[in-house]
Amino acid sequence: MKWINDTWFDIQEGLIKPFLYLFDPRERINWMYLLSSILLAFYVYRKTKSNLPFLKYLFHKRVWLSKSAYVDYKFLFFNSILKIILILPILSSWKYLGVETGFLLEENLSFWQNTLSQNQVMVLYPILFLILFDFSYYLVHLAMHKIPILWEFHKIHHSATSLNPITQYRLHPLELLINNFNYILISGLLYGLFDYLSFDSIPYTSMLGLNVFTLLFGFFGATLRHSQVRLKYFDFLEGFLISPYQHQIHHSSDPAHYDKNMGSKFAVWDRLFGTLIKSGKAERLSFGLGADDDIQYRSFLQNLYMPFVNIPRRLFRRFRSADNDYGKHQEKAVLNKSTKPHQR
Repeated sequence: MKWINDTWFDIQEGLIKPFLYLFDPRERINWMYLLSSILLAFYVYRKTKSNLPFLKYLFHKRVWLSKSAYVDYKFLFFNSILKIILILPILSSWKYLGVETGFLLEENLSFWQNTLSQNQVMVLYPILFLILFDFSYYLVHLAMHKIPILWEFHKIHHSATSLNPITQYRLHPLELLINNFNYILISGLLYGLFDYLSFDSIPYTSMLGLNVFTLLFGFFGATLRHSQVRLKYFDFLEGFLISPYQHQIHHSSDPAHYDKNMGSKFAVWDRLFGTLIKSGKAERLSFGLGADDDIQYRSFLQNLYMPFVNIPRRLFRRFRSADNDYGKHQEKAVLNKSTKPHQR
């Protein structure tokens, strides 16, 4: 009976936690970021000269009360419960990985140990973490788009036909796990490296630096990435930083925009891999997977189970195609053999 009580307690905590996101500076829907986003949205509103009243422009029912939005809200609470029950117990393993990495480096590269001061760690650790984690996010995101089986799970995020700040929580549980494993890997390895280089001077210095970058990212429109507010940066700046509108282009249902703007914060990865589109190249957007696929992802349950329907279909089509190709090859070989002249 104890596990039932524990599970029920975890579910209650998971249902309450999304409301606490408003006060968590690591979450994009923190009240400070929401406030700065409203100010940025007002700037865009004045610039676009919309005929709608500002409040209606910002809180239009087609955005916040659509069927797609209700799916977003359900994922917000469902994944919150999942984080409490499944992800939080494994998330702390990054520290174990860090300690083991530090020990490994001490045993093999002891001559570099304790070469960084606390001030150097305060500057270098958050910068390197930001760059490496952003790059790893890009690679994971690229894999989600390019590997068919992973795409079936990432589809859930792209099945949103309207965007609001809660859409960022619209993730299939498997993708949520992959993202957290990526965080554990980067956090653990980097923590171990700096723990070795600085002799355990990371704890307070690292968190200070990381929080500064998180705050800057939040204040400059991260919340508006999933929204109807078309906040663009200067053209040259969009070659270095992904603007909210560039991420909206990433969600476009136009095939010309598929697999574009996959960076989280930096646009340099998209520039390097040829996946960058700036805001000036896309004026009109519609969101979703396209009319044929959107029908299959209208409900919360459809978004949960469709990957497990589509993946076997993909595999079956691939095996059937392979069998057909093999059959054609054998038929051609037999035909060539029968028509080939006999040689003495």
